[in-house]
Amino acid sequence: MTIKKTYKLFIGGKFPRTESGRVLEVRGRKGELIANASRASRKDFRECVVAARKAQGSWAQSSAYLKGQILYRIAEVLDGRRAQFIAELCAQGLSDARAQEDLSGAIDLLVHYAGWSDKFQALFSTVNPVASSHFNFSVPEPSGVVAIVAPTRGGLTELVSALAPVIVGGNSAIVLAGENAISAITFAEVLATSDVPGGVVNILTGHRDELIPEFAKHMDVNSFLLCSDDSEEKKKADLESAENLKRVLHQNDKPLAGSPYHVLDFQEIKTTWHPIGV
Repeated sequence: MTIKKTYKLFIGGKFPRTESGRVLEVRGRKGELIANASRASRKDFRECVVAARKAQGSWAQSSAYLKGQILYRIAEVLDGRRAQFIAELCAQGLSDARAQEDLSGAIDLLVHYAGWSDKFQALFSTVNPVASSHFNFSVPEPSGVVAIVAPTRGGLTELVSALAPVIVGGNSAIVLAGENAISAITFAEVLATSDVPGGVVNILTGHRDELIPEFAKHMDVNSFLLCSDDSEEKKKADLESAENLKRVLHQNDKPLAGSPYHVLDFQEIKTTWHPIGV
């Protein structure tokens, strides 16, 4: 007898079932049931925010070297479990060649952003000329808690391309991976064994129309990344976030290209004045 796996959520470094008890049936290309996934609720999302806020401060204060080493470790563990991820990606509907390409793309992006961990600060920091006897410095600092709605296809490249630039910059993240992205929860198992502190990354599976408004309007979420080509989803995100003035960034429903400017998207610029000769 084949036992169908039930994929749980990833909140605060643990794998709880959704508090609502709801599940999503994940089906293959021929309509066959391949697994069950937890259907996250609004309460699950609120639990993620609490965990992300608790973890963000110490993660932001950790060294750039450590963040880079952890991202590189994620890539190593992901590559070591290649066969399992290829099987899951194929079950989600990808061909073997496309699954190989998707997994390799995710690993490459993790290594790419691991390399930027101790460099983006130098790229985006400035010494500003001022008309007084002061040194004036502008440096990037993490936004805080970032909510992410990943692209709909559910591949690992899509997930990593949205997540990696957020966490390498010192933010904590809450990711909505989609309804059938079972590989996202298996990826959470990689995070849990790669020295990522509990709460830095939280991953949900569920319906976009149910959770996007919650991502946008929660008062303790600092920034929101929405990967979507749906004009109604974009409009809803903008309207719901207007009251709390959080930063909302729209990206297309496809993987984000590797770039330090995606790290900068979730940084605040802090300017410091220091008197000269004192």
